[in-house]
Amino acid sequence: MDESYDFLEELEDFLGGTFHQDISSPEQTLDEFIKEASKECLLFTIKHCEEFLNSELTKQEKENIIQNNAEIYFPAIELTPLQWLIQLVEQIKEGVKIK
Repeated sequence: MDESYDFLEELEDFLGGTFHQDISSPEQTLDEFIKEASKECLLFTIKHCEEFLNSELTKQEKENIIQNNAEIYFPAIELTPLQWLIQLVEQIKEGVKIK
């Protein structure tokens, strides 16, 4: 497989495994993820999210991938999927600083 498969697979696993239908809120879930994950895991997550964000996929392709893998109702949080993922990466980076 080519390297685009790697970061896409990792991103899809992260979003689907973390932001699934059984969460109470995306914010609480992200807080718990940051608290429970190791610094290495957080850095790994940032790396794959940034590879995805910087990839040559179109904006619409990126939005679709995020929506298809994260069980989040984006109109309720008043962010597009891309805006949400960018914010999520920034919050994880802040979490790395306190690890």
